[in-house]
Amino acid sequence: MKNPWKTPKTVAHSPNAWQRFVLVATLVMAIVVFSNLSLAPAIARDLGAQPKTHDQLTFPPLPEINLPDYERYTMPNGLVVYLMPDRRLPLVSGSVVMRAGARWEPADQVGLAQLTGATMRLGGTEQYSPAQLNNLLEQKAAAIETSIGTASGSASFSSLGKDFDLVFDLFAQVLQTPAFDEAQITLAKNQLRGAIARRNDDPGDIASREFSKMLYGPTSPYARTVEYQTLANIDRQDIVDFHQRYVRPDQMILGIVGDFDGETIKQTIADKFGNWQGSGTAPQLTPPSASQVNDSEVFLVNLPHVTQSNVLLGQIGGMVDSPDYAALSVMNGVLGGFAGRLFNNIRSTQGLAYSVSGSWQARYDYPGYFLAGGPTRTETTVQFLQSLLQEFEKLRITEVSPEELAYAKDSILNSFVFNFERPGQTLSRLMTYEYYGYPEDFIFTYQQAVMDTTVADVQRVAAKYLRPEQMIAVIVGQGDRLKDELEALDRRVEMLEIAIPEANS
Repeated sequence: MKNPWKTPKTVAHSPNAWQRFVLVATLVMAIVVFSNLSLAPAIARDLGAQPKTHDQLTFPPLPEINLPDYERYTMPNGLVVYLMPDRRLPLVSGSVVMRAGARWEPADQVGLAQLTGATMRLGGTEQYSPAQLNNLLEQKAAAIETSIGTASGSASFSSLGKDFDLVFDLFAQVLQTPAFDEAQITLAKNQLRGAIARRNDDPGDIASREFSKMLYGPTSPYARTVEYQTLANIDRQDIVDFHQRYVRPDQMILGIVGDFDGETIKQTIADKFGNWQGSGTAPQLTPPSASQVNDSEVFLVNLPHVTQSNVLLGQIGGMVDSPDYAALSVMNGVLGGFAGRLFNNIRSTQGLAYSVSGSWQARYDYPGYFLAGGPTRTETTVQFLQSLLQEFEKLRITEVSPEELAYAKDSILNSFVFNFERPGQTLSRLMTYEYYGYPEDFIFTYQQAVMDTTVADVQRVAAKYLRPEQMIAVIVGQGDRLKDELEALDRRVEMLEIAIPEANS
């Protein structure tokens, strides 16, 4: 019997595969070297050249933002449709924005909108069970997703062009005839219960949650949280009713982008959505108001086991349609980011934090907020807070340098163009602007307003909008140790209780 592990002998004058590979590779390298001898002096000069510094680098001008060709029309049932062809790949994707949101759910059923958004897809349809729907999508490498957030609901699909008819039919079923399978509702509620149980595990998450509550008020639709009791108050019928009330064609915008024929897809949309009618009268959805309910206070969450403090400092902000929005964005660029004042002065110069940031977070149809902060050592908590306040006051009373202004504007404009790299991104912007009632050319007016922002504009909006004396602070850390030190800031200090309430029996 032959030994299977024995290496076969080779003839000395007959090269094996490896030897032939080495021979060929050597010949190729020799040809390349000899054919490029004339380039050697130039290569030597380049290797010996001094590298350029950052201020010697030159870059081409920013590309202009151009809207791809698209069509917008409204169907007889009120459904607004955007079509944006993109024939580069054999793919089709689409999305829906719907006028639904957690801010309109009952206060004693917080979580209802989120459950509806999740189980609209996960609960299957009247024609397909959850497992059947999952299998159909997996077989076609397609996806359908649904969700409902604070201010809007969304649904999306993606598929190969050849599978569009099937996937779009499933997409229409998910929106119009969801089954809301009881088992999937139970699963979704259990997942939310798990999230409630874990919500105090991360100090940063605690700080963000409590900041919103202390800014807007704990019962505000922009700050309230899902609790065991609010989940217990929700049953399947509540979810069905929420869907019937808010998920309707006259409260929707549908956008499709990809490889399709315009007339054919219009007929498909008409076939799948044309006969759909909302039940009853469309709800009048006025966004709930928002205002700052606390002023100049420090709210302290006691976590004795942590070795650092998570500090957030801020105030109520504005909306995206403010005439000062662009200047405020530039102001924010001066403060935040890796080259901003907060990072340079508080992190790099004073060494008070590894990470510090600031952000003017405007909202489309209700006031957002300005927020700054980060983690710092327990013993530097007060100094960190004071340094933040000093930076805000400095920005209010002194002009920024031309270099700071240029850097902030360039950062905004350079990043802004990347929001329009793909047609789908542009389509999403157009749909969002229509949903919130913004003009179609908002993209361009904002971009131009950033370009036109001056040093005087930044100081003007900083003096007008930044109010350090009215800002509230939320600190998550060793509260018992910090309380006396924080009271030296001449601000009222209040301890917050974050224990998770149980559901009523």
